[in-house]
Amino acid sequence: MFPLQRGRRLRVNESIRSLVRETSLSPSDFMFPMFIAEGENVKVEIPSMPGIFRRSIDLTVEEVKELYDLGIRAVNIYVKVSENLKDNTGKEAWNANGLMQQAIRAIKAACPEMIVMPDVALDPYSIYGHDGIIKNGDVENDSTVDALVKMAVSHAEAGADFVAPSDMMDGRVLRLREGLDAAGFQNVGIMSYSAKYASAFYGPFRDALDSAPKEADVAVPKDKKTYQMDYANRIEAIKEALSDAEEGADMVMVKPGIAYLDIVREIKNTVHVPVTVYQVSGEYAMIKAASERGWLDHDKIMMEQLMCIKRAGANLISTYFAKEAAILLNK
Repeated sequence: MFPLQRGRRLRVNESIRSLVRETSLSPSDFMFPMFIAEGENVKVEIPSMPGIFRRSIDLTVEEVKELYDLGIRAVNIYVKVSENLKDNTGKEAWNANGLMQQAIRAIKAACPEMIVMPDVALDPYSIYGHDGIIKNGDVENDSTVDALVKMAVSHAEAGADFVAPSDMMDGRVLRLREGLDAAGFQNVGIMSYSAKYASAFYGPFRDALDSAPKEADVAVPKDKKTYQMDYANRIEAIKEALSDAEEGADMVMVKPGIAYLDIVREIKNTVHVPVTVYQVSGEYAMIKAASERGWLDHDKIMMEQLMCIKRAGANLISTYFAKEAAILLNK
């Protein structure tokens, strides 16, 4: 008899499709990356990321309240640091009155239930645009990790719920866990960028923070490939995620997102901590550019990509579409 099983019976209409749908999205699946700027009443759109802004702390707080009301429960924050505060040590990163620390305190005071995950890396503070301290022509691992521990503890002191190391230094999760515990912050979590690839998708983000590697009068790496991962590799990503979980990471991250869903699934199947996926600036910018030209349906593509990331195994999606997607989901 032809055929007993007809898959189309489960696709007849939206009511049936919704009954058997395997994956769903809600605003609480999203984390919104936010860029913080000095000053007051500052809101500057990032040209390569339409709809995304660098905001001063006062306007950031207003935006955070709106996000929370939409059902979004986490923000990942980054700072645009003044040039005169940059050097090769990154010492501004652990200034108790620095821009990041002020922003954390302000957000937690205004919206205590919002989970705040500040970025832990030195590139916004580096005169060379690298994620660590330059020594002998390269990013020196262990002295960078020492600096990251100071940075993470200062974030915890300001009220961060998690710290989010994005630097890709070896052994930093263990040292961060030890440093946070020694400072009395046993309940501050670590969301580690475990599989962060050396990707061309980061361009608009580096525009936002002026964090791209820079030419210098000393020898410095021309790119970040000595610490970020080779995008040809899969097994390496699993190893990095397992290592970070063993060192104490409470969550692991895969970055970028849509082009790396095979990695997301591999890591989801291997580690036993939640998996975060970062749908990065270039992925966002491509959808915006194509939809502005009428080549793609913006909202349909946005929701399809977010659903695919969730389907691949993401417990949390860090995305610049968080607010727009939450508004659609709340209709």
